[in-house]
Amino acid sequence: MRNKRYSYVGITASCPNVRLLAHLRNAVRRLYPLELISIMGIGTSVPAYCLDQEDALRRLREALKERPEVARWAQRIFTHCGVDTRYTCEPNLLEPANRCRYVPSTPELTIPTTEERMTLYQKESILLAVEAAQKALADSRNRPQDITHLIMVSCTGLFLPGLDAELIWRLDLRGDVHRVPLTFMGCAAGLTALRQSEEIVRREPEARVLVVTVELCTLHIQPSFDKEHLFTAAFFGDGASACVVGMTDREHSVGFAIRKSNSVMLPNTLDKMKWTVGNYGFQLHLSPEIPGLIAKEVPEVFKSFWGDDSLPAFWAIHPGGRGIIDSLQSAFHLSDSQTGASRSILRQYGNMSSATILFVLAQLREDQFRTNEGFKDGVALAFGPGMTVELMRISYQP
Repeated sequence: MRNKRYSYVGITASCPNVRLLAHLRNAVRRLYPLELISIMGIGTSVPAYCLDQEDALRRLREALKERPEVARWAQRIFTHCGVDTRYTCEPNLLEPANRCRYVPSTPELTIPTTEERMTLYQKESILLAVEAAQKALADSRNRPQDITHLIMVSCTGLFLPGLDAELIWRLDLRGDVHRVPLTFMGCAAGLTALRQSEEIVRREPEARVLVVTVELCTLHIQPSFDKEHLFTAAFFGDGASACVVGMTDREHSVGFAIRKSNSVMLPNTLDKMKWTVGNYGFQLHLSPEIPGLIAKEVPEVFKSFWGDDSLPAFWAIHPGGRGIIDSLQSAFHLSDSQTGASRSILRQYGNMSSATILFVLAQLREDQFRTNEGFKDGVALAFGPGMTVELMRISYQP
């Protein structure tokens, strides 16, 4: 008796039994799944006030006119950190040095306290988060009532009821939406939220997860001419971003699909990034060893995660600073075009902590759509306190 012929997704086989056919079908589905966990839509927002780097440096030099050595050091940092513009929710940061409450020459009684900064955070963070979320919902073509899970991310402010509760009412989300607040986790938390959304959708294929991140980093500029404080004041900015993650049909999926993800803590690095509450906002410590540690440790972490496949075609690197991008470009021998999106976001917006990675992904999506080069494999990387490395394998679906 002749064997029957079967065809599945372009593969034709002569199969003596149904078990072999089922095996072939399962193998094809693993390689080319009919449904994908996708970033269905992205939205971003920034405050109204733009900090031009040259103008900020001019006003800082004015404040440092009695400290020429520190002024020269600040000049180098502000000029070479890779930032041209940033955005802030605090208009006072655009005032001349003698009227800016955040410079050390300001009388102590007028320096904004942590309480004042948190009051401004509560007001401005809600507005930015709502705007980014509305854009993500529109971009994904989801209605607010479609959302089953809300992941809210921030490390630059706290209040209760929190941003998650505010968003439910302001966006008209369902009252029974599952809320997952990720607070005080630092720059890597935007990718942490994407990883958690992937895990949710993998467990619950009907889920629609709204991820919202908002960071007002400039509220924590310290009234100090200490070099470490001046360094962090040089490249952090404010912004919010959001996305919707859900299962989509391969034929109708356009944008980024999430393939897999992981999070790894690097040993003996707990003291390299610190974020603590002070009397005048939150105080940030970033070790100058961070770029070197990333160049040394991340290639092995990446190899374990990625396997023996060819290196990714595109890279979404969290632009935590110019040194971090430089170290990864050197370690993986990346082209300028492969780091272009990360450098572009750093140049235009600075480091917006957890919100930044979705800005980079939005830029990459625009780039991929414009070049129209078809399916591509990529990776997203972010780094946070711990030190934590977040990794995500993604693909662009044209």
